[in-house]
Amino acid sequence: MKQVFGATTKQSEGGEHWMSVSDLMAGLMMVFLFISVALMRDAMIERDKIKEVAVTYEENQQAIYLALLEEFETDLQQWGAEIDRESLSFNFTAPEVLFANGRATLTPQFQVILDDFFPRYLTVLNTYKPSIQEVRIEGHTSSRWNHGSSDSEAYFNNMRLSQSRTRTVLSYVMDLSPVKTSHYDWVKGHVAAVGYSSSKTIMDSNGVEDEKKSRRVSFRVITNAETQIRKILGG
Repeated sequence: MKQVFGATTKQSEGGEHWMSVSDLMAGLMMVFLFISVALMRDAMIERDKIKEVAVTYEENQQAIYLALLEEFETDLQQWGAEIDRESLSFNFTAPEVLFANGRATLTPQFQVILDDFFPRYLTVLNTYKPSIQEVRIEGHTSSRWNHGSSDSEAYFNNMRLSQSRTRTVLSYVMDLSPVKTSHYDWVKGHVAAVGYSSSKTIMDSNGVEDEKKSRRVSFRVITNAETQIRKILGG
């Protein structure tokens, strides 16, 4: 036992050398140090990759916003529309232009707007298709339904209405000649219709619901930055 756990390294009668406890611990510490350095290096590489994706996402987000603004800036006021930089949502915010109250049928005025808007919208997005995961046509309502409805009844009635409206919009734009000619497969694979009912109402500065602004239709670009980050984290 002294040969194994002695305080110093000695040569046995057979000529073998035995490592002291202190030398053994020093060796193990070096191994753990190398492992720690390797893990830290991998973590830093992963962090840098995620940071690169985040920077690219920000730059791409800005580029899409500016491209949309350049294309549609002169149309926004007459369409009753706005572009949100943070969410990349193209919002149609004049409810009287979109649908009759409580109905899912497009007004003739909104049909004319969509005829002009959607082919140009797809042309702008064409440059950014590799980074686009999805375009959502989002339908939003106010929290109002009819007098005497409970909150639950109003919410689910508005859910059906908002879903019907976005499906109507998607069906209409997919039937446009420029879309069927040049973009149909991409639209079919990347554009979704979603109804949110009154879950995302717009509030005024006093925290009171702005019913008119809450009733809107949005075309929102979803980039694939989150997917890219998940790929990095998944190895």
